[in-house]
Amino acid sequence: MLKRKTKFFMFVLLTIPSFGYCLDFHNKKESDYVIENFKFNNGETESIKIHYTTLGNPDNKPVLILHGTTGSGSAMLNDSFGHILFDKGMPLDAEKYFIILPDAIGTGKSSKPSDGLKGNFPHYDYTDMVNAQYQLLKNKLNIEHVELIIGNSMGGMNTWKWVTMYPDYMTAAIPMAATPAPMSSRNWIMRKMVINAIKDDPDWNNGFYTKQPEQFQLVYNYYNIATNGGDIAWQKQAYNTEETEKILKDKLNERVSMDANDFLYQWDAARNYDPTNDLNKIKARILAINSEDDERNPASTGLMEKAIQKIPNAKYYLIPASEKTTGHGTTMLADLWKTQLIIFLEENNLN
Repeated sequence: MLKRKTKFFMFVLLTIPSFGYCLDFHNKKESDYVIENFKFNNGETESIKIHYTTLGNPDNKPVLILHGTTGSGSAMLNDSFGHILFDKGMPLDAEKYFIILPDAIGTGKSSKPSDGLKGNFPHYDYTDMVNAQYQLLKNKLNIEHVELIIGNSMGGMNTWKWVTMYPDYMTAAIPMAATPAPMSSRNWIMRKMVINAIKDDPDWNNGFYTKQPEQFQLVYNYYNIATNGGDIAWQKQAYNTEETEKILKDKLNERVSMDANDFLYQWDAARNYDPTNDLNKIKARILAINSEDDERNPASTGLMEKAIQKIPNAKYYLIPASEKTTGHGTTMLADLWKTQLIIFLEENNLN
């Protein structure tokens, strides 16, 4: 009898969510939007599908959330980001806001090379991503103006593109883990090394391969280890030679499930990213958030401080490096900057 009571008690503990935290999100829905004859920035034309997830009531204040490279809109609905921001009582409570999370061109369930076109898929860029997102919001969701755009990593760069390409369309924006400067230096060098390594694999066959290029398995891990994780966090987990080699062996034994063309196209999409000359067009209130240990956007360059000076109504918050941060991935830990968001929402009457 006692054993049965204990089981029941444990069941209750496991099935009742804690206050302010829910197992799923308010009014979560997923859908697709087909854009016929979408004109790409390079002049190519192709009909594409944009997949998207929404939370909340469409009558509420719209907030656009943009994911990073190799990610998807629904991937932002995790414990460290989605639940911290969109749960009941949280800063962007989905019962008060209408949250839109699109899959960018080439990612998630949106149109991408692996759907069938392979190497014939148009070589899209960040301008194409933003134009497709704009058409989704304007033509499908009938949204004339968004209150806020938040983007992380590639989504952060897309956010910088949004506020320069469509400066009247949003009230405020929070680009994270991104810099409004040319794609250059070590960031582009390493991306280009990854792209070239895949293309140099004989199995790649100009994108028309019959099996995934084996070189892709290696460069995927190489890039992630070299440009993500944070020095302090890496040192903590890989604290001696033996432990480091064990971690490396485990990572190299993991098989990457995503398609090599999809991966290559996603990284190549940043090739012409440079909002520098358009910063004077920005009308939105800006809160830029980066982390001190971001490997892809090193704070020591001073590029962010230089750019912020050119933008009216712009603030910059740099998350200090610590044992809690994870380099380029730090901004996906919303607890580390949630207070700054709350202040920003209050200052700009967005809450």
